[in-house]
Amino acid sequence: MDYKLLAEKAIKAKSNSLPTYSKFFVGAALLTEDDKIYTGSNIESSSYSLTICAERTAIFKAISEGERKFKAMAVAGDTNDFISPCGACRQVISDLCGEIDIILVNKKGETKVTKTSELLPFAFGDKDLQ
Repeated sequence: MDYKLLAEKAIKAKSNSLPTYSKFFVGAALLTEDDKIYTGSNIESSSYSLTICAERTAIFKAISEGERKFKAMAVAGDTNDFISPCGACRQVISDLCGEIDIILVNKKGETKVTKTSELLPFAFGDKDLQ
């Protein structure tokens, strides 16, 4: 799959964001091994710790539909530089998606491709729990 389409889906997903407090719109698009795409947007709560990021929304939607194998995720924001997942999302990506391509998208629609392990080196995971 062309990552341009995945980036476009993430950009479009931003329009579904509900950033009531931060006004920071984020969209994500997760690509499965079967080339299905699950999108997510950030949704904020007045109890800030209950807020959910776009990346986790997309991952949890996919997992709840029975998906378990992923190839890539695009994350788009309205930032000049390339947006990057927060620490909690990096951990969830590592745990539930594994080593996948992460496409970072800035507000101009430019992309940068990285890997899960580059965003979260020395990740804590199931191997550490055995």
